[in-house]
This record gives sequence, structure tokens and C-alpha cells, in this order.
Amino acid sequence: MSEMVEMLIQPRKQDLGDGFVVRRVLPFAKRRHVGPFVFLDHMGPAQFAPGQGLDVRPHPHIGLATVTYLFSGEILHRDSLGYLQPIRPGDVNWMTAGSGIVHSERTRDEVRAAGQLLHGIQAWVALPLEHEEIAPSFQHHPAASLPEWRDGDATLRLVAGSYGGHVAPAQCLSPMFYIDLDLPQGASFTLNDEHAERAVHVSIGGINVAGTSYGESDLLVLRQGDSVTLTAEQPSRLMLLGGAPLDAPRQMWWNFVSSSKERIEQAKADWQADRFGKVPGESEFIPLPPG
Repeated sequence: MSEMVEMLIQPRKQDLGDGFVVRRVLPFAKRRHVGPFVFLDHMGPAQFAPGQGLDVRPHPHIGLATVTYLFSGEILHRDSLGYLQPIRPGDVNWMTAGSGIVHSERTRDEVRAAGQLLHGIQAWVALPLEHEEIAPSFQHHPAASLPEWRDGDATLRLVAGSYGGHVAPAQCLSPMFYIDLDLPQGASFTLNDEHAERAVHVSIGGINVAGTSYGESDLLVLRQGDSVTLTAEQPSRLMLLGGAPLDAPRQMWWNFVSSSKERIEQAKADWQADRFGKVPGESEFIPLPPG
């Protein structure tokens, strides 16, 4: 492993039901977060035949912001604030859970009838201590609204946060960056040390860092203070992410993130007692897991 890579995290497969398998990289036993990113799932690529689709029933969140970023396919987001929004490739749906929100993730009827290839990254960002109980909110930013620029042969799109003088439209509550990097085969990009904690997720393809090769779904947690050059060994798509260290340790159970174990216990009780909001038009829900 390259000395510039502090830790290599390789994915663990998780079955979300109906044969939809994701590759989970965060949280990891030896590395719970990178900057404010506490959860990272690599979804797909999954081919849904005509008539098949995604049906993640309503479920709750607290203490975090979610962002699903797609390379292909579409997911329909519904939440307890009343938002109904398709997520398409390159779009940013930034959902701040704060004191509590409920949402579902499904496939629209028209998309289900046609079938689709679904591929993307789902991330959770822990909210700063002072904003853990902020009122829930939702932002949608279409792909065309994101900052995009070239660095040599590399193309960068800033999904969230700030990097290199660029600022994404999503309103984040802590210093962070989240970049979609497109590298043709043989092209290189040097990631600077602007943010204290940084990681590289190989979403498509494979890269080389200082003579060591890394493959699809690998997460490279980078050593602090170094500029790191990433070279594509094949056409590659990378997600670059990180930010300032978390301001306090976080507890994480099911879909709940908090600095307080007691707050998570309260969220469990609230979901069990039906005290969260409702997703308009939906009566199904995911029961509280045991434990």
C-alpha cells in the first residue's frame, strides 16, 4: 500500500432486500468516519428488468444529512415534509434530518415498466453538534447547477461543500468537500491538502497511487498534509470526499446518528410509538429492527 494512503477500506456486501445488494465502506470498524462522512454505500450497478424496481419503504433519520448521487438510473424521493422529487444522474438531493424526518426511496411506475440500470453512491453526513436538532429540510440541485471544471484531462463536478475556490449550491453545515472526478485512462489528478481529512472512493474503474493499484469500490483514506496524485489505469470515476474532523464522537444505530446514546434511544421509542411524521400517500413503513 502506498505510504500516502493511511488506510485501505474494502467493501462489505449488504443485501437491502429483493436482491438489491450494496457495497458498504463506511462505517468501518477501524475508521468510523472521514471528516463528517459517517456512512458510504456503493449501490449497484444493478440491472432491474422491466416490472422490477426499488421499494425502500418509509423509514426515519435523525442527526444527519443524506445525499444520493447517481451515475445511472433514477430514484423517486418522498419525505414527511411533503417533497416528491426524482433523483437523476448528477443531481443532488440534500436531505437534512436534524430533529427527525421520514422518507421513502422508490422507482417511478414509468421507469419500473421500462427497467433500468441503477448505479450510484449514498452518503450520510453527520451534523455539527450545534445543529444536530435543527429543523428538517430538503434541497434539490439539478446537475446543471453544480460547479464543473477541467484540470488537464480530468473533469471535476463539485457535489457539495467547497474545493479550490469553487462552492457547491447545497447548504452544508460544516466544512467539507464531495467531488465527482472523471478520469480518462492514463489521466492524472492531484488532490490538494485543503481539507484535513480526505478519502477517495473508486466508484468505476481503477487507479494507481505512487505505484500501488486500487480497484472498484476501494476507499482510500489519505494521510493528512500530503498532496496526492491519482492516475487512472482505466477509464475511472472517483468520488473524493472529506472535510474537517468531527467535533465529537458519534453514535450510530440503524438510521440514527447522534452524539448522545440517550437521543438514539428516544428516536427508537418515537419510531416504535409512531411519533415521527408521515410520508404523504404512503402507509407502509420499515419496522424498528430488534436490538
